[in-house]
Amino acid sequence: MHEDVFEQLESTLRSQGADAGFELAIARLRAERKYPLIFEAQLMRRRLSLGLPLLHSGPISDLPAEHQAAYEAAVMEAAREAGGLYLADGDIARAWPYFRAAGDAKPVADAIEALAAGGGNEAVIQIALHEGVNPRKGFELFLEQHGICSAISLASQYPDDAGRLEFLGILVRALSRELAASLKEAIAAAEGRAPETNRVAELIAGRDWLFAEARYYTENSHLASLVQASPQLQDRETLRLAWELAEYGKRLDPAYQYPSEAPFTETYADYAMYLSGVLGLDADGAVAHFRKKIDDSVAGSAEVLVSLLSRMGRYREALEVSLQYLGGDGGRACPGALELCQRAGDSERMRQLAREDGDLLGFVAGVLLEGGGRG
Repeated sequence: MHEDVFEQLESTLRSQGADAGFELAIARLRAERKYPLIFEAQLMRRRLSLGLPLLHSGPISDLPAEHQAAYEAAVMEAAREAGGLYLADGDIARAWPYFRAAGDAKPVADAIEALAAGGGNEAVIQIALHEGVNPRKGFELFLEQHGICSAISLASQYPDDAGRLEFLGILVRALSRELAASLKEAIAAAEGRAPETNRVAELIAGRDWLFAEARYYTENSHLASLVQASPQLQDRETLRLAWELAEYGKRLDPAYQYPSEAPFTETYADYAMYLSGVLGLDADGAVAHFRKKIDDSVAGSAEVLVSLLSRMGRYREALEVSLQYLGGDGGRACPGALELCQRAGDSERMRQLAREDGDLLGFVAGVLLEGGGRG
């Protein structure tokens, strides 16, 4: 820094006072993009106004108790200012520590959200995804930079259930786009022009030749992983895309028909049937499909059928299957009998089952469901 700056600063401080001197110093630091020093300058200014030592490097708790709240507020304000300056420069990674200190993640989340494709580096992805500032956008950036394979691995290990479900939807949509593009390219080469649709189901309809000679159009391990996870999805449009992926998988050569755990032993056919039931495309067919698996003593079929019926809103049927084959027990795979009674609005059956099991709280819930215990 040139010597005349110090002379100008000294002159300003002596002739115009501390505030004018701080303004001059901060303007110079802003021009030089020395934002951490702006943070320190604002805190020094506040210490002066509070009658505190001008230089202080210890924790706020070392300051007199009567000044701690005011000084902490000054720290938050100065942190937002420094962080905002970094954001204005597009430097999200250096802005984040200041906003984290201020307990205000929203400006950083908004900046990450505004990033265009390919705009995030590893530091930004770390902030967005692993520090929870904007997990969805962070996962999208990760997918862009590292590809579907790595993204599937990351999603499967992500500790938050809601985040993992959101990531699954992103992956299903990404794979569907990738598969549709590959199919359209193959169709254009054979038929002279690409179809207008981007729907996988429409692209493969009536085109069995696409699968001749064991041809495939996306990485089969990615396809299998996402189809197997697809029953977790809730969004109807994403469920539809997953069903289309399963329908495509059904057409693949047997060499690519990877087996799954029972009752989804024929991976693509079984998952396609389950999804068709959830979507209402073939509700009765899906119920019959998994009921037959119960009759054939296929492990896990009763849980899957209870889950399917519940998702279709057929709660009374789900209850009867649960009581007949599972003793009314539920878990992660499907709801239990009392929960199914609640969903069906059947307070009488709920009270009956609770009484039979000696379940006092279940009985209370049944009475309250009917309205008899409301006061």
